[in-house]
Amino acid sequence: MRIDIITVLPEMLESPLNCSILKRAQNKGLVEIVVHDLRDYSTDKHRHVDDYPFGGEAGMVMTIEPVDRCISALKAERKYDEVIFVTPDGEQFTQKTANALSLTENLIILCGHYKGIDYRIREHFITKELTIGDYVLTGGELPAAIITDAIVRLIPGAIGDEQSALSDSFQDNLLAPPVYTRPAEYKGWRVPDVLLSGHQAKIDEWKHEMSLQRTRQLRPDLLND
Repeated sequence: MRIDIITVLPEMLESPLNCSILKRAQNKGLVEIVVHDLRDYSTDKHRHVDDYPFGGEAGMVMTIEPVDRCISALKAERKYDEVIFVTPDGEQFTQKTANALSLTENLIILCGHYKGIDYRIREHFITKELTIGDYVLTGGELPAAIITDAIVRLIPGAIGDEQSALSDSFQDNLLAPPVYTRPAEYKGWRVPDVLLSGHQAKIDEWKHEMSLQRTRQLRPDLLND
């Protein structure tokens, strides 16, 4: 799998994309993550990639030409399954979306910045628009890192125990059950006896019931889906 991320702030992505599971997945050759500095595709002598919006609105807007040059250059090298734009008014990114995207081969993620991007980019280049929540950030770099992390950890071999990913919250529209580890008792607080019983069928039944209970209490909307 290959993920190309287009940004005006590549330094914001250096740390999150080169740690933990993402780093190991890249070292194993399971995924290639390439960050592109949009300013490298500017024809402006000062490497500007933004301009004032028509209509007099405050703020600056990312211009269409450097984005076109970057995406066109990438598409000349390979076929992409999706060209994603991260934006507050996009489709809500969910575990279901991450599952679907983890099955693709090549993705482009465009990080917005400033006041936004020239809308013609969204009309002519973007195939999917995603948001990580109903709030506004400085740019799309952090959402792009989050989306990349959620996708890559689902690639077979990215994490040591693949069953771990399958039991994560939201995989089956349920929140994960509580988890415990040693010591079995601390300050009089005991781990539930069923988890110490060694009876796997009863343990599985308890986990499922706790998942249902926590989902009803914390996210009843998931059960409606």
